[in-house]
Amino acid sequence: MRRFILVMIVALSACAQRGDFAHVPEGAEIEATEAIFVGTTRKAGDAGYGRERSVDASFLRYDIAIPADRDPGELTWPPRRGKPNVAKHFLTQQALLFDGSSSFRNALREAMRVRGQTDAVVYVHGFNTNMAEGVYRVAQMHHDLKVPGVAVHYAWPSRGSALGYVYDRDSMLYSRSGFEDLLDEVAGAGAKDIILVAHSMGAALTMETLRDMALQGSPALDRVAGVILISPDLDLDVFRSQAKDIGELPQPFVVFGSSRDRILGISATISGTGERLGNLDSVAAISDLKVTYLDTAAYSTGDGHLNLGENPALLSLFAGLLGIDEAFRADARARVGLLPGLVLTVRNATEVILTPVGQLGEPRGR
Repeated sequence: MRRFILVMIVALSACAQRGDFAHVPEGAEIEATEAIFVGTTRKAGDAGYGRERSVDASFLRYDIAIPADRDPGELTWPPRRGKPNVAKHFLTQQALLFDGSSSFRNALREAMRVRGQTDAVVYVHGFNTNMAEGVYRVAQMHHDLKVPGVAVHYAWPSRGSALGYVYDRDSMLYSRSGFEDLLDEVAGAGAKDIILVAHSMGAALTMETLRDMALQGSPALDRVAGVILISPDLDLDVFRSQAKDIGELPQPFVVFGSSRDRILGISATISGTGERLGNLDSVAAISDLKVTYLDTAAYSTGDGHLNLGENPALLSLFAGLLGIDEAFRADARARVGLLPGLVLTVRNATEVILTPVGQLGEPRGR
């Protein structure tokens, strides 16, 4: 079984190009950019911020050029050899390292002032993610989802390897205090509403940090105005225990899951449990919690591990992600046409099944 799991991990990751930072060619015209504020506990080295852990956090801002010639949800990397194309590839226009947390906080405050907003969206990457991949994916999602608010990214020290699951799990636990410190900085910059968007193992880090903040009575917890977990790699019993310690979960609290998520299937096998929070067959185990579980299995492609960020249909349906809770408040019955091309079937108080209109009447594969 262990050999089978290893083969599956390698097979799922072998065809994916690993990302790295590349800069906009001199004189190139940029159509759109996203400014990403970053707090990281990765250690800086000659090659940038790698997998090693740092006691002291670093604070940065990346201005990422968004290419026009691509499909929504697509993260396009420049070739290893050859000239990058600003019309086709995600590229770095500017990278700025702040000299400390106060400079970072002041720059974030100024960014909110310029935009006339007091919302901040804090993204947390998942397993097997290097620095560039995390920053560029945040830029892609923030842009494609047309999310209001300033984008902030917490870059915890993932090994960036398909075979680094144990290292990443330990790094996730190591990074809890660093993430809490970043949230304190965001709140200190004047963000009145902080939305947390976490993917995969980053969801476990998010829940651990919220738990710690609740137990310590952190005032920054009152600023958390919503939580969105995408394909959370989190044991069900652990999630229930964390939710109990947190008490009142921030609202809205939304989980994007899929029973067809192959990565979480492997994670469940490695951990010796039957299900992870992100690939539930039934929400009965969390039906007593104030959680909206969005089943995206009908939209799964590939390994199904980042449906929301990569699937053009879901991206178009959920542009304006911060207002997602409003779609589900008024009615708990099945609704057609609430959003274009989408049918919502509410099986109980916490589960919403997302079904493309073209698949109505087709049996649901599990």
